[in-house]
Amino acid sequence: MTDVQRSVLPIPDLAYTGTVTYDATDPDTRFPPIEPVRPPAGSPNVLVVLIDDTGFGASSAFGGPVHTPNFERVAAAGLKYTRFHTTALCSPTRAALLSGRNHHTVGMGGITEIATSAPGYSSVRPNSCAPLAETLKLNGYNTAQFGKCHEVPVWQASAIGPFSGWPTPGNGFEYFYGFIGGETNQWYPAIYENTTPVEPWGTPEEGYHFMGDMTDRAIAWTREQKSLAPDVPSFTYFAPGATHAPHHVPEEWADRYKGRFDQGWDEIRKETFARQLELGVIPADAVLTERSAGIPAWDEMSDLIKPALARQMEVYAGFLEYADHHVGRLLDAYEELGILDDTLVYVIIGDNGASAEGSMHGTTNEGFTINHMNDLETEQYVADHIDDIGTPRSYNHYAVGWAHAMDTPYQWTKQVASHWGGTRNGTIVSWPHGGVEKGGVRHQFSHVIDVAPTVLEAAGIPEPSLVNGVTQRPYEGTAMNYSFAAENAQADEQHETQYFEMLGNRAIYHKGWTAVAKHKDPWAGSSHGLDDDVWELYDVEKDWTQSHDLAAEEPERLAHLQRLFLIQAARFNVLPLDIRSAERMNPDIAGRPQLVVSDSQKFYPGMKRLSENTSINIKNKSWTVTAQVRIPDGEASGVLLAQGGAYGGWSFYAVDGMLAFAYNLLGIDVDIVRSSTQIPADATELRAHFAYDGGGLAKGGTVTLSADGSVIGEGRVKRTIPFQFTFDETVDVGADLASPVSPDYGPTGNAFSGDIEWVRIDLGDDDHSHLIDDEHRLAVAMLKQ
Repeated sequence: MTDVQRSVLPIPDLAYTGTVTYDATDPDTRFPPIEPVRPPAGSPNVLVVLIDDTGFGASSAFGGPVHTPNFERVAAAGLKYTRFHTTALCSPTRAALLSGRNHHTVGMGGITEIATSAPGYSSVRPNSCAPLAETLKLNGYNTAQFGKCHEVPVWQASAIGPFSGWPTPGNGFEYFYGFIGGETNQWYPAIYENTTPVEPWGTPEEGYHFMGDMTDRAIAWTREQKSLAPDVPSFTYFAPGATHAPHHVPEEWADRYKGRFDQGWDEIRKETFARQLELGVIPADAVLTERSAGIPAWDEMSDLIKPALARQMEVYAGFLEYADHHVGRLLDAYEELGILDDTLVYVIIGDNGASAEGSMHGTTNEGFTINHMNDLETEQYVADHIDDIGTPRSYNHYAVGWAHAMDTPYQWTKQVASHWGGTRNGTIVSWPHGGVEKGGVRHQFSHVIDVAPTVLEAAGIPEPSLVNGVTQRPYEGTAMNYSFAAENAQADEQHETQYFEMLGNRAIYHKGWTAVAKHKDPWAGSSHGLDDDVWELYDVEKDWTQSHDLAAEEPERLAHLQRLFLIQAARFNVLPLDIRSAERMNPDIAGRPQLVVSDSQKFYPGMKRLSENTSINIKNKSWTVTAQVRIPDGEASGVLLAQGGAYGGWSFYAVDGMLAFAYNLLGIDVDIVRSSTQIPADATELRAHFAYDGGGLAKGGTVTLSADGSVIGEGRVKRTIPFQFTFDETVDVGADLASPVSPDYGPTGNAFSGDIEWVRIDLGDDDHSHLIDDEHRLAVAMLKQ
């Protein structure tokens, strides 16, 4: 297609204005040939790889201790960007990346679970900010996303949609294979193909792992595209769950690092810093910052737990190298197809800094932390379960000290948008046939909002002014193409001003200076007002790592930058700053819709993979589950209704003809109540009533089992889960998908053997949720991203 206007999308169809004949065989019958919409000649394929929760100091490409040969392979063919920045948190970075606008502009001032009705925090992208994939698709690109999507508003993350915030169709991707939310179990993932939930092809014992699965799908999709239309460029967004917790990886990959971290995180920081100097990804005069306040020294940790701490890091390192391996498989496929040199590749090593959300001694199951039940996971428990870390028997996360080490040489970690440890992520760009220098390093300031304008400039596609009839807000990023060529290595940076804000942690970068204010620690809630925050000032041209605060020496410059932050905050929907905790967890106060509002919910056969946001909340109260069924000939068996999995949840099921109810307390204990007699063959109504003890949160209760109104069993559940069963496992009707709640059955073959008409949950009236600690509500939300 030549001389096509592309500023209005979809590209308008032009009506034929020539002569129309009566008979198609008339010699005067002439119509122009149909021309499919295609990008401008020479438009590259685009591959954006976004790794999760990986700090600047993790990958060997930027001096880290984790071997990432395929990231280095891309760097050898392109450029390392040492001053590329994210937003310090998952959903906001991804929304900014895919839109070319600041995260508050597109409503993603926080993660989706704490959205409010304020424009900058709603989690709803305005239709005046069309995503990059939509623009590329309407210009003739084929588009696909694989892996993580954490931009869907929580009230839309169900089978009823709407799907305007999903990768397909709302965000412009024609195909999606991945998971919705902040994380997923890599052994038992909650997968969607487009908008339909699908199950993994196998179990961990059969060799299944999501990282390999999503890569297989990406390779298959790419091959199909190039087989059917080799000249049509594609845009592939490849966003693994790695290396977000849970850190799940085959043991042989973790074992590659045995003994490599026994010296502890303080020594690892020093070793990494030395390699970074040698590689030139930090300048020779850079300073290794001191350990951030509140993070313990390695020597302060007990000898009892140090072996488990070292294993946590071995597993994390194996997970990152495993992710690198599969990125390499995708690159190999591009090379085999002969398209790698014609592909603009972005490898962004982290959507924020490394995660400090795993507690001071790490955890075998994030559920302990999210449910405020860390008392169950003592140091002795962690030490005793060292062999479970990274396997299907854990839902693990590493200690805070490792997160800080993975952000070397900077202060702080993920969530802390005020300091580079939260926002500076090593990034690599290659495009051999596009004039990108091979093996170079670039130090110009850049930001995740720069990716979209870079891609459009590379493709020769203008920013659209009108998309689907809606006038568009201009991109807020700056194209990075000016820095690609070897002769432009020292070019003046073009992205001169950038604000940062997350949970009250805030900063402004302007022409080589930063003013920053840290409001809260990643592991703590807000403890004071915004006006009490202490601002710091750094000359980042001379002080690369923000190690020397100049606030006292240059108060006028600090005041100027503070004022500039407020101007940017007003311009990009950052105001009003929102540091609330409990209020943002309550949709009634926050002002976002909620899907389930009644005291009763009925489920039907075929319903599955219902998240906790789309299911009735039975925690801290009495409730009843009732199933209308037909018992099969012979013994009844299988699951009627289950919520959660092996790391926390409950299940109502039959086994060997007996009715049963299992309550799984974070994988540490499973209480099972069984009927004393077999289920009657003519029974049509099976019921389990949970009578909550009351008197606070997480208390126990009495379970009564009945068939057609007759009690057939009774027993106790000693303690319950107060806040959240799991991060990604779900409510399933007629089976327990993914990891099993109860040891009475396995992860497969547990479907109910009879017929289910419906299953219903009804709540009691003794809700104790008002006793939830306000500050802990925010911690619960933040652990989800």
